[in-house]
Amino acid sequence: MPLQADSTGAMPQTLLNGALRLRTLTDAGTTTVNEYATSTGRIVAYAWQGPTMPDLQALLGPYAASYRSGAAASTASGNLHASRVVRPDVIVESGGPMRGYVGRAWLPSALPAGVAADDFR
Repeated sequence: MPLQADSTGAMPQTLLNGALRLRTLTDAGTTTVNEYATSTGRIVAYAWQGPTMPDLQALLGPYAASYRSGAAASTASGNLHASRVVRPDVIVESGGPMRGYVGRAWLPSALPAGVAADDFR
């Protein structure tokens, strides 16, 4: 699912005293995806909200296999409307009713000092 930059053409926002840069994208399903990158350009998190789930394979890239492995292990006790997959290299939280999906994914070991998961919305 290709992502497109926000139609407003806005420049990435700098957050948390320069620790992160936020870029807002929209996927083909019109879900808004916030991309969080360090000052060096490394993407460390995504947060999304919209009518469809984003393509996690595309967002997670090399971390997608780890996520899938964790998701498969947790489906037996999973909640129908929410999930949280915690792996050493990636954490993914998602939920919401149909056409009201929200979630976030981040690389815990790559977060800059002073940045926490609650900063990703």
